[in-house]
Amino acid sequence: MLFYPTYFSPIIQYAAIAKAKDITFEICDNYQKQTYRTRCYIYSPNGLQLLNVPIKHMSGRQKTADVKIDYTFNWQALHKKSLDAAYRSSPYYEFYEDEIIGFFEQKHTFLLDLNIKTFELISEIMEWNRKVSKTISYEKVYPNKDDFRFLADAKTKRDFGLSPYPQVFSYRHGFLPNLSVLDVLFNLGPEAEGYLENSGDKIELQ
Repeated sequence: MLFYPTYFSPIIQYAAIAKAKDITFEICDNYQKQTYRTRCYIYSPNGLQLLNVPIKHMSGRQKTADVKIDYTFNWQALHKKSLDAAYRSSPYYEFYEDEIIGFFEQKHTFLLDLNIKTFELISEIMEWNRKVSKTISYEKVYPNKDDFRFLADAKTKRDFGLSPYPQVFSYRHGFLPNLSVLDVLFNLGPEAEGYLENSGDKIELQ
C-alpha cells in the first residue's frame, strides 16, 4: 500500500494502514499545499481545531523531502498546550501522555522526517510491525500497489462513513469524524486498533 507521510495522520489513513502488511511511503514527490503533510485536526473544547506545522517557503517547486520546518514560532509548545486542553479529560490521555507529549521535545529539520517519526510513534504504541519501504522515484501510477496517496489531500473533507465513538466534547458539538489518529487513541485507548481495522473496509481506491 502506498501513502504520503503526513502529520499525525487522519483516522482514515491509519485505518488503511491497519489493514496493510507492507507499507510504502512516497518521498519523491513535489511538495503540495493544503495537505495533511503540515496539519492535523483535533477536537478542542470549541470544536474542530487545526494544528499546523510551519515550513520555510522557497520560491519555485520544491521536493517534499527538501522542505524544512520553521521554528521561528514555537509551534510545538502550542500543539502540546492544545492537545492538553482537548484531551486532558479523555479516558486515555494520561496513559499515552509521556510518549505523545514528550514527542514534541524533539526537533526535526525536515518535514518528511517529522511525519515519518509520527508514524513510527503511533506504530510503536499500537505494537505494529509493518514492513516499511520508501519510493526511489516518483511515479504517477503504481500498477502493483494499492494507491492511498489521495488520503493526504486536506482540501476535500470526507467522513468516509466512519462509525461514531465517544469523544470528550461530543455533548457540545456532536461527533466529528476523521480527525487525527490521536483523537481515537486518547478516546478509545487499546480499542483504537480494532476501530481502525473495522474502518479500513470503508475506503475506496480512487
